[in-house]
Amino acid sequence: MRYTSDVAPEDPRFSSDVRPLLRVLRPALTDAAADAFAHEAHRQGLVFTAAYDASGRCLGVGSHRVLATSRGRVLFIDDLVTDPSQRGAGTGAFLVDELASRAVRAGCVRVELDSGVANHDAHRFYHVHRMRIAALHFTLDVRS
Repeated sequence: MRYTSDVAPEDPRFSSDVRPLLRVLRPALTDAAADAFAHEAHRQGLVFTAAYDASGRCLGVGSHRVLATSRGRVLFIDDLVTDPSQRGAGTGAFLVDELASRAVRAGCVRVELDSGVANHDAHRFYHVHRMRIAALHFTLDVRS
């Protein structure tokens, strides 16, 4: 049995459960930088949804926010990460399904996310879960 819980940055579970998984996805992120990011992004509407097993072990995290766009309301997934020891056990699919349900309840027209061009395992996962490549994401560094 799996369940989800939204975890705010000041919740002790952020440090014990969410932050370590975010750092799996983004290893250059220090604890201090993760905490600073979480507090600022949370004020901007970012929600950290953690997936737990029946014993209370955190299996994965999806951070997301609802955005109003010219294409309609979208639930944008900033980060989606599963505990490496749990990959292939359905946690990622569980989180995608949960976030898609939240998108429907929030009146969104779709779920969107960005994925690094070299993250082929993630791309396969997204395709299996009926996600399609709908755009290219371009960046311009403005700080050196």
